[in-house]
Amino acid sequence: MIESVVGAMSWLKQGLIYCPDGSVPWAKQYAFPPTPLLIDQERLRIFVSFCDENTVGRVGYVDVNANNPKEVLAVSQRPILDIGKPGRFDENGVVPTCVLPVGNRLYMYYVGYQIGQKVRYYQFEGLAISDDGGDTFERVQENPVIDRSDGEAVNRTSAFVMLEDGKFRMWYVAGSEWTTVNGKSLPIYNLRHIESEDGIRWPGQGSVCLDFKDKDEHALGRPWVFKEEGIYKIFFSSRTASLDYRIGYAESDDGLTWRRLDHLAGIDVSKTGWDSQMVAYASIFKGKKQTYMFYNGNYCGRTGFGYAVKEHPSLTK
Repeated sequence: MIESVVGAMSWLKQGLIYCPDGSVPWAKQYAFPPTPLLIDQERLRIFVSFCDENTVGRVGYVDVNANNPKEVLAVSQRPILDIGKPGRFDENGVVPTCVLPVGNRLYMYYVGYQIGQKVRYYQFEGLAISDDGGDTFERVQENPVIDRSDGEAVNRTSAFVMLEDGKFRMWYVAGSEWTTVNGKSLPIYNLRHIESEDGIRWPGQGSVCLDFKDKDEHALGRPWVFKEEGIYKIFFSSRTASLDYRIGYAESDDGLTWRRLDHLAGIDVSKTGWDSQMVAYASIFKGKKQTYMFYNGNYCGRTGFGYAVKEHPSLTK
């Protein structure tokens, strides 16, 4: 175990939880991004996307002991959300980013991938709903719930949704441009915010709420938002030309204007091992005794996902 200490936060890494062994055709590789939901007092379900040999992702899950996430209780034997029909926005992959209880149902917001020609791919956000506690999900519609718009023409995706005061608030990533870093074409996107009355119909374009800190940074990904003592707090992934993904952190009084406090994130890459090149896609869950951060390591989740613990009782989901 390696302790990472930065500023006021400190996370103690507990190691890898799960990585596919390559034996299941639809789930041969990758497990990303870890998206936790408490199923019952003993079972924490981590929704992830598993990829086949062609890197096409389908949504499954890894159930772990809610009091000891190192203990894997079950792994989904089949996709709980498969790829979309040919020609749809999610025909080449589906990736969960947020699972939100709404009454007796579960809303899963997910990334849909479609391969491009002049750009490598497009990403837009879909919504699927479960009526059986998270064992299966059905699409609300075959089109994205947040589709392309001016200023958000290529990527409008990776949503985190919070139900607050009767309204749905979404933080998501969006952009219209690509860049080239070390010979690789990569999308440019920052963080945006929109609101909805029902969680299904959303405005056509959001407002930028967290932008790049300098010219080196070109992607702010997978937000995870929670409130603590009236303050909005967010973990996100930051990619720069000089470094692969790192986990960033910010705070806000209203969820719209954020103060970058990356030095307080409290976690970085390890010296060796599965998370020695990058750390990304953080999610937070408060257990009975400890607060967990689930995250991906090298190659954007190809090495699986692990977790760290923080002994601070006030963090909320």
